Amino acid sequence: MAFNPLEQRGIPLDRQLRNWRELDVTPIDPDRCDPYTRCRVITMNGIEVEAILFSHNFARHCTDKDVRDQLAQVRYIEAQQQKAVNWLLPGVASVLETTIAYEQVAVDLTAWVARAEPDPRLTQAYQFGLLEDFDHLYRYANLYEMIEHRKAESIVDGLTEVMPGRPTPLHHRNPVDNLREPYDASRTDPLSKLHALTIMAAEQQTMNFYMNVGPTYMEPIARRLYQEIGLIEEEHVTHYESLVDQGESWWEQLVNHEYNECYLYHSFMEQESDPKVKQLWELHLNMELEHLHQACELMRRHDGREPSEILAPELPNVLTFEPNKSYVRQVIAEQLDLTTLGTGYVREAHERFEQMQAAVSGDGLPPSDEVMTAHQRTFGRDYRVEDTEHPVPALRQDWNHWERRKR
Repeated sequence: MAFNPLEQRGIPLDRQLRNWRELDVTPIDPDRCDPYTRCRVITMNGIEVEAILFSHNFARHCTDKDVRDQLAQVRYIEAQQQKAVNWLLPGVASVLETTIAYEQVAVDLTAWVARAEPDPRLTQAYQFGLLEDFDHLYRYANLYEMIEHRKAESIVDGLTEVMPGRPTPLHHRNPVDNLREPYDASRTDPLSKLHALTIMAAEQQTMNFYMNVGPTYMEPIARRLYQEIGLIEEEHVTHYESLVDQGESWWEQLVNHEYNECYLYHSFMEQESDPKVKQLWELHLNMELEHLHQACELMRRHDGREPSEILAPELPNVLTFEPNKSYVRQVIAEQLDLTTLGTGYVREAHERFEQMQAAVSGDGLPPSDEVMTAHQRTFGRDYRVEDTEHPVPALRQDWNHWERRKR
């Protein structure tokens, strides 16, 4: 049945404040939970963090005291939501285990969005980032086996493949080549706005996570890998945030943020298999409905427009976490050798790309290649879970191909 959040009323704002007991959620069991439950938790944590950061930035640029008061009230509730969601993650999971789950989110969330995106130009942007996150998952899997002597399969549970994508050392580009052409807010499909906000927020949360947990490791090789991939995640945030029309007003952006939260909580509530987590998604959806209505009133009052002018008349089909193995393999086969030049994509290295590669590589191996060398030395092989039914023979030649290209 169609769900239009503009026609639904949620919990009144003055009844949304929760006490400590209510915020003390029971974490998921990492050994028994659906891996996609964990992915939904990580995704919504990133969405709530983005909502909080956006609200802070809006308040810093707003001179209207009444508006700042309203932003502060909603922002505190968003912060409670973020704590409840993030605290669903189990304390017994190691940082590396959570990292691998973050990369599973990046792969399967981005792949689903790329498949569902109506704008081919935006689809290309998601496919480009997808192959890089896919390789990050692979590098961390090698590190995980070296440090904790376990397989990443115990976390992704066969839902997401663990094998090479676009090699991580080749993700370092000149910063100006990470900027894409934005969508036109006056013409684009409302679904495209939701997709761009979702992937931007998810990548931003990954960037923040790596920059904070990386230095907590004692192993030098782990510290170096988090540092390298953390910098690439900054590139990804630049890549995805540049897709958003910079001409959108603060009021329009606020409404889009709140509508997107309704969309995602509704999507995850519809597919959640854990009853307690499903209950939290439903609660937060009913909170967000009221946040959306307040944002819409601000837009009418200060922007002079009806929110229905920019929003979909009803929520799109639910965003779904599901395996994307064949889709990812198809993108690998077609786009493995892409890099960027300006706002576009090219298949050959260019001067700015080569200069950046030389600058960040220095005299030694990049940390992501160092991990591969150390894993090979320890186990006599790299980390690879073979799919005998759907092999990708070309990937057997990937390292030779990229070594020739670098030379």
